[in-house]
Amino acid sequence: MPSRILVAGIGNIFLGDDGFGSEVVRLLCATDGAGPDVRVTDYGIGGMHLAYDLLDTWSALILVDALPDRGSPGSLHVFAADHESFGSTAALDAHGMDPGTVFASLRALGGTAPPTIVVGCEVADTADGIGLSEPVRAAVPAALDAVRAAIVLARERSTAQEV
Repeated sequence: MPSRILVAGIGNIFLGDDGFGSEVVRLLCATDGAGPDVRVTDYGIGGMHLAYDLLDTWSALILVDALPDRGSPGSLHVFAADHESFGSTAALDAHGMDPGTVFASLRALGGTAPPTIVVGCEVADTADGIGLSEPVRAAVPAALDAVRAAIVLARERSTAQEV
């Protein structure tokens, strides 16, 4: 089966740096897209929408999201999501957008999450307001490169599984 990769930008654009994922996927679509096997979607705060879309068959999911400030705003982190670490309680939550809630809703719907790569940026400011802080805005180009690299990796893994 050919690869099908979902790139999901998540976050609230009305809470400053929480809009990081939305900004990255907006620019990805505006610059070069990602290829015919990739669907790029800004889910914003629509966690249930993402859970329903994950019921389709996907080779990989790339989540682009803001991360809590751990003392280095603007720092980019790329890692494989451990779906087990998000807890095992399956429940439907129409208003939750954090990955744990999305994956729990997906399990409650009878689905399973594909291999997931997270491209996240530590926030500086999530107060009410539109627009990214300077350190988070400065991380966007590197995040675009990280998403593109994750797409290449997901394609390679999908191709390797076909053989």
